[in-house]
Amino acid sequence: MGAAVWTYKAVDGAGVPSKGELKASSKDDAKQQLSTLGLKAMELNEKKGALSADITLFQRIKAAELTVMTRQLATMITSGMTLLRAFYVLEDQLENKKLKDCIAAVREDIESGLAFSDALAKHPKVFSPLYVAMVRAGETGGVLEASLDRIADQLEKDDELRRQVKGAMAYPIVVLTFALCVLIGLIAFIVPVFVKVFADFGGDLPMITKMTVKASNVVTGQWYLLIIAAIGLPIGFKKWRTSAMGRPQWDRIRLKFPFKIGVTVQKIALARWSRTFAALYSAGVPIMQAIEITGQTAGNSVIEKAMADVIESVKSGGSIADPLKEAPIFPGMVAQMIAVGEETGNLDAMLSKVADFYEAEVSAAVKALTSILEPVMIILVGGIVGFIVIAMYMPMFKVYDAIK
Repeated sequence: MGAAVWTYKAVDGAGVPSKGELKASSKDDAKQQLSTLGLKAMELNEKKGALSADITLFQRIKAAELTVMTRQLATMITSGMTLLRAFYVLEDQLENKKLKDCIAAVREDIESGLAFSDALAKHPKVFSPLYVAMVRAGETGGVLEASLDRIADQLEKDDELRRQVKGAMAYPIVVLTFALCVLIGLIAFIVPVFVKVFADFGGDLPMITKMTVKASNVVTGQWYLLIIAAIGLPIGFKKWRTSAMGRPQWDRIRLKFPFKIGVTVQKIALARWSRTFAALYSAGVPIMQAIEITGQTAGNSVIEKAMADVIESVKSGGSIADPLKEAPIFPGMVAQMIAVGEETGNLDAMLSKVADFYEAEVSAAVKALTSILEPVMIILVGGIVGFIVIAMYMPMFKVYDAIK
């Protein structure tokens, strides 16, 4: 390994701080060099070159990597390893540079006296409110290893749910992309050949032929408009979907999609909601905080609003189940099981049963959705090709009728 540049913050024997840079082949080598200078390293970071910085910038932390890291951390702490030692081991093992840097920052904060949950809370893009709240509950109750195991279970379930949905959407996305390429190919290369023939015919063209010819002129003559639309529309849609006004509208629209898409979206939201609520409640997170975090992490603003009503109900001494009965997104069965859980004091067990039920429902709904989408996609592709064929041949039929 070649020498790298390291930035350091250190103190001398009298406790006077100093900082600077040095060249070393490894972290241990850098520490050794500082030691010979009579300095004790407090902070030591490898200075990134431009290329390294770019790689880290575009790298992201996958859900599976966070799950594995959490499971490893839980295992090490259960075996009796101290939290700091566990973090040092993780730093050596992790391959994702972004996650490694994040873990190093958390470890440094813990070393400086910050609580584990507070150190995690400083990285909201990596550690969700659910993650932080469950760690905080584990710290407070002295059961950190059990909390970390629950978080890993929760992340695994969430990742499994996400993979199922992505798997179901892969087929229609591939077919739609193929259909779009076919459409642009036909309009760009086949239609112009027919346009020359139509010019010799003279006379007035049918409406659908005029539409197709205009589309062909746009694709061949104003292709830059297509590129602007291809970039601008997704960006505009994403901005609207994530805006304060657009998010609730999009969440309501998603629940009303045809071909059982809306029903599947509802089941996914309910599965995530019940699993998250069960995990938080069983970890010992205070009920008000658990309800609030559950609303934030369900992935649907309709559920978030229902959770706000639940908070109001609990604050005024009411139950969790009553406001759920009024919310259309929650089926009667969910509200009834929550009510039974509250009555018997087994709310977390009931929530886990609801989660198991809806996760099984999501699996079945995703399979059904895939089988429904297959014929829909075939009809769509056939419709696109059929429309262009009819648009091109209708003027020829008119000429044929005129000759007769």
